[in-house]
Amino acid sequence: MSVTIIDVAKRAGVSPSTVSRVISNHPRISQSTSDKVKAVMEELDYHPNVLAKSLVSKTTSTIGIYLPKPEELFLNLFFPEVIRGIVAQSTRAGYDLMMTTGAGEWEEVEAITRLVKGRRVDGVILMHSRKNDPVISFLRDNEFPFVLIGRNEDFDDVLSVDNNNIQAGYDATRHLINQGHTRIGFVSGPQNLIVSKDRLQGYMNAMQEAGLKPNPDWFVEGDFLQESGYRAMSLIMSITTRPTALVVTDDIIAFGVLRGLNELGYTVPKDLSLIGFNNI
Repeated sequence: MSVTIIDVAKRAGVSPSTVSRVISNHPRISQSTSDKVKAVMEELDYHPNVLAKSLVSKTTSTIGIYLPKPEELFLNLFFPEVIRGIVAQSTRAGYDLMMTTGAGEWEEVEAITRLVKGRRVDGVILMHSRKNDPVISFLRDNEFPFVLIGRNEDFDDVLSVDNNNIQAGYDATRHLINQGHTRIGFVSGPQNLIVSKDRLQGYMNAMQEAGLKPNPDWFVEGDFLQESGYRAMSLIMSITTRPTALVVTDDIIAFGVLRGLNELGYTVPKDLSLIGFNNI
């Protein structure tokens, strides 16, 4: 027969309501009482019924993580690093995690709707930012707590954690200019993603400041995948007037650039200088 909250209360010499308050970390419970009850819970191998607790408190102690497309998640080391940080902090705070994603806009909204309407999580972390994001619109319309990793330009009230990608794009380009390069190309991620747009803007700012005019043929847009960088090289290196340096908007794409250059018989930095982002 399974151990109940009443069994714990009897063994600890407290009321069942006190045990319940200890489980929910109620501030009015003294440290000595909390320690005594938790010791009994461990002794009896008692584990709270999370579903019952959530029905009473209307919380789940679970955070939802909204992931990018599966191919980007597993092929770009940036995302596992971010998830590692989320796991570390949520564990310290006593929260569980639930992950979801979708292949297209309709599936994305369906996935986030299941989390929110099904009351499966207390809040959501969005792993990337983009223009006209239907997921952000849904969460705002439903007044559901969420935090965005990135920057949102559609709404001023979106809580987010981000670095200055315009400055990063500027710094990367400025470095190549300082090395003496004047023909600098740019390999981008999807331009509907804010991070791609901002890093490109930084590149443009640095080029304009230096009085350099980018050649449209030196721009290639793709996904945050190695294959995008690989394909970009067959396009850029076939141009008559090629760039002497490239700003690549993500290190994963830069790996593909290196592979493509190697197969074409070029070396870095002898034939082409290269700079990426994220320090992977």
